[in-house]
Amino acid sequence: MEHRLSKRILGKLGLLVYRRGMPVATGQIRDASIRGLFIATDYTDVQVNQTLELEFRFPDKKENAFRRIKAQVVRKSDDGLGVDFEGMDNDGFTISALLSWLQKNNYIVTYFPPIRQNYPY
Repeated sequence: MEHRLSKRILGKLGLLVYRRGMPVATGQIRDASIRGLFIATDYTDVQVNQTLELEFRFPDKKENAFRRIKAQVVRKSDDGLGVDFEGMDNDGFTISALLSWLQKNNYIVTYFPPIRQNYPY
C-alpha cells in the first residue's frame, strides 16, 4: 500500500537530466507533487541519494526560458527515477509553476524525447 504525503498530479513534460553540471540524459515527467517527481527515462548510471539537476521549459509560454531544479534520487526502477525536492535549494515558485502547468496541460509534450523507445515487436 502506498503512503503519499502529497497529492500527485499526472502530466507529461520533457526534460534534461544533469549530473555535476553536465547533461547526461533525457526524460519525461510522468507525475509530480510539491515534494517530488517520477521521471520516465532509461538513464541508469545514478545511485539512490544522488543529487541531479532537472532542466525543462514550458513549451506553450511566450518566454523561451529554461528552468532548472535540484532533486535527490529516492527510487530507481526499470521505468525511471523517483526524485525528491526535500532539502534541496530550489525556488518554490518554479516548483509551483511546474505543478500548475502540469495540471493544466496533462498531455504528452515531447520537447526532449526519451532516448529509448519501447516498441512492441
